[in-house]
Amino acid sequence: MADKKTIKFEIVTPENTVLSKEIIQVTVPTQDGEITILPEHIPLVSILIPGVLEIKTVDQEMEIISVSGGFIEVLRDKVVILADTAERAQDLDENLIVAAKTKAEKAKADALSHTDYDLSAVAARLEVEMARERALHKWRKLKNVK
Repeated sequence: MADKKTIKFEIVTPENTVLSKEIIQVTVPTQDGEITILPEHIPLVSILIPGVLEIKTVDQEMEIISVSGGFIEVLRDKVVILADTAERAQDLDENLIVAAKTKAEKAKADALSHTDYDLSAVAARLEVEMARERALHKWRKLKNVK
């Protein structure tokens, strides 16, 4: 049997390296839409938006990671993601997500009622919390966890 082609994958935040391993594919949320990177993908650089990374490992396991934004660089045999924040779905706490999302929704409502409030920052924070929530739900569905 022929060896499967793989990609070296690394996701790094200012605090640490979240994941570094050989993978088969990764799907990422970019400014231009969701893209899937496979081995020997054409080189590219793109901006990431808050969303969910879906990573298929060599062992056919799926890793789900929430990102708040950043950049992706794709080389012929390597993918590097520089993320503002990145959290593995299994490490997320639903209670903290719900509390943060509620706080962001309240801040958005407040921002809409005041003309001197920065709505873009509030909307961005809400988008990040929604991405974290989607990552957790995808991971739970994938792993059959309630």
